[in-house]
Amino acid sequence: AVDSSAASVANVYTKRLIQDAGPESAKARFRVDTSYASAVIIDSEGYLVTNYHVIAAAAEIRIQLSDGRITEPVKVGVDAETDLALLKIDLDDLPAIQIGRSDTLRIGDIVLAIGNPYGLATSVTQGIVSATGRGHLNLVTFENFIQTDAAINAGNSGGALINSRGELVGIN
Repeated sequence: AVDSSAASVANVYTKRLIQDAGPESAKARFRVDTSYASAVIIDSEGYLVTNYHVIAAAAEIRIQLSDGRITEPVKVGVDAETDLALLKIDLDDLPAIQIGRSDTLRIGDIVLAIGNPYGLATSVTQGIVSATGRGHLNLVTFENFIQTDAAINAGNSGGALINSRGELVGIN
């Protein structure tokens, strides 16, 4: 499962300009905040899915593929209500992940979370589906989450949640 899907998970590097709070009479001070996350290549034309919160307010976004290539994506669309974003990159020979069906997941199914925590390449954690259809968490407007006990570390946001066949069934 990992062999067939890990190359489809990319590193996302973002930079944000953050205004530090200070006295009203002081000049505004800014600092650059960098963060790491993940995205999933969903087709060979260059479309990637990640979490909206990964790219929200980012002044700069860079994508690094598992083969080392680096590029800047174009934002195609974002949906803050579902915490999803669609990006597009213009590179050849992209390893698109196979898309599975999240609606057929059952409690107890084995899932793997693939991401790039702390900017490190390809990290995999294993768990089971603990529940499906989770909501009423007030995290986003539309909630229908897959609950898993697979560890999701900082930087795994936007990465792939795959089933035992290597098919994408969710976004971390």
